[in-house]
Amino acid sequence: MALDVGKLATQMLSAALPLLKKHAADAESFAKTEFTKIAQTIVSIGEQVAASQINQQQAGLLLDMQTSASRNVLLTLKGLALLAVEEAINAGLAVVKTAVNEALGFALIA
Repeated sequence: MALDVGKLATQMLSAALPLLKKHAADAESFAKTEFTKIAQTIVSIGEQVAASQINQQQAGLLLDMQTSASRNVLLTLKGLALLAVEEAINAGLAVVKTAVNEALGFALIA
């Protein structure tokens, strides 16, 4: 049995793409939440400076604290993205495993 590159690629992409899209949607949701928190912090800082409750140095520290927290959340997504890629590749290989292994006569894809 001959293997068709286009057919194999299409099958693997069909299995992997939904997983990649799902994780991209998750990343968008996290980013939206974190940027909302930063925006809320900026507004709050502005109000506190205007009311003389904090000074400019404290304002900078408050913004640094929020951006650092948001950075940590978004960096976690990098680790999750690596897992998503691995999951997508495994799904792509799983969908063609039997056909490939039978065509080659040995278990190339475990």
